[in-house]
Amino acid sequence: MKKYLKAIIVKLLWLQVDRLRRRHNPTVIAVAGSIGKTGTKTAIATVLSQDKKVRWQDGNYNDIVSVPLIFFGQAMPSLLNPIGWIKVLVSNEAQILGKYTPEIVVLEVGTDYDGNMDEFVARLHADYGVLTAISAEHMANFESMDAVAKEELKIADMVDEIIINADQIDKQYIKVIKDAITYGEGDYDCSINPSKLTKDFYRPVSFILNGKADAISIKTRLIGRQNLPGLASAVILGEKLGLSNSDIKSGLEKVQPIAGRMQLLLGKKQSLLIDDSYNASPEAVIAALNTLYEIPSRNRIAVLGQMNELGKFSESMHKKVGQECDPSKLELLVTIGDDANNYLADSAEKAGCKVLRCPSPYHAADIVSSLLKKGSVVLIKGSQNGVFSEEVTKKLLQNKKDQQRLVRQSKAWLKAKERQFGIND
Repeated sequence: MKKYLKAIIVKLLWLQVDRLRRRHNPTVIAVAGSIGKTGTKTAIATVLSQDKKVRWQDGNYNDIVSVPLIFFGQAMPSLLNPIGWIKVLVSNEAQILGKYTPEIVVLEVGTDYDGNMDEFVARLHADYGVLTAISAEHMANFESMDAVAKEELKIADMVDEIIINADQIDKQYIKVIKDAITYGEGDYDCSINPSKLTKDFYRPVSFILNGKADAISIKTRLIGRQNLPGLASAVILGEKLGLSNSDIKSGLEKVQPIAGRMQLLLGKKQSLLIDDSYNASPEAVIAALNTLYEIPSRNRIAVLGQMNELGKFSESMHKKVGQECDPSKLELLVTIGDDANNYLADSAEKAGCKVLRCPSPYHAADIVSSLLKKGSVVLIKGSQNGVFSEEVTKKLLQNKKDQQRLVRQSKAWLKAKERQFGIND
């Protein structure tokens, strides 16, 4: 029944999208990739909003049902809520037939399994596409990295122009894409030139577009170098859509860290917390560790939770991350979850790290809390189910009001954590 209802809703929504676009013709930008989609989408929308009317959604509306809702600025009812869907469809009709103000729609498309992108190729055509990365993701649903690449590369089939992060996509896959516009820390169409973090935790960075002498230089609160490519894609699109360098710079400076993604928070005993708890993949964890290593401290602690959905690759990929744990830069590594406690922890110990294994985020928080002191820097990162590393961050916060800046703090999520760990927090 639910599958049948979904099919009907999908058909009706995409028919409305087609009619909306024929009548009002907004510019559409689609963001795909293994990592960094939400940050990239946010950066693009923030920059373009300096001069254009932009519609986007700051959550994870990235599947075949939710993506069309972005065009209309709608929240998604339950699939089994007919009254809710009738209201959505009626409201959509009013926008189609009436005044539609957005000039640009920015959306993201998710790739969770083989064939997932085909649903979008059949229904969505975008003016611009951004491919953020091809890396290990949802490996329980893919046979190999080539299978991941094949799926992600399908975005090129549904856009007029494709913009890619050349640093995060293997050259063998880049060759498949014709006439791609590139960005990254190298000789690309948009070159990213980052500097070291300042003492007050800003990242100076300049963007050179098409080799021009007039670089766009800013200081950003996005401390991780892995977050800068999203800004570069916004620079490219800003230039293509007619924004001035002044507007582009102003927009870049307004981009702030997203909850659960390399967000700096004040911890107990004047410690510094790097909350990167939204999710975890091997490349993202390694990038977060490198940012941690860059911050001066005599007491760096990494809390790394299990990386979910890696399937048969889980052991090797957890070991790979463990090898990147540097005992000369880490006072302690704390792991959460079976695969992290086994493979990642073992690999890090072999590299010389001191490691403590924990069954839950609450246990990890108790351990780390007792070790905090002035100047401590703690990285907290992990996947969702079975880990919920944001609960570590919550326990370590100096200011309770900062809990509202964490991910997964709704009543539904808190109940899910209580059921999983048997703790009423």
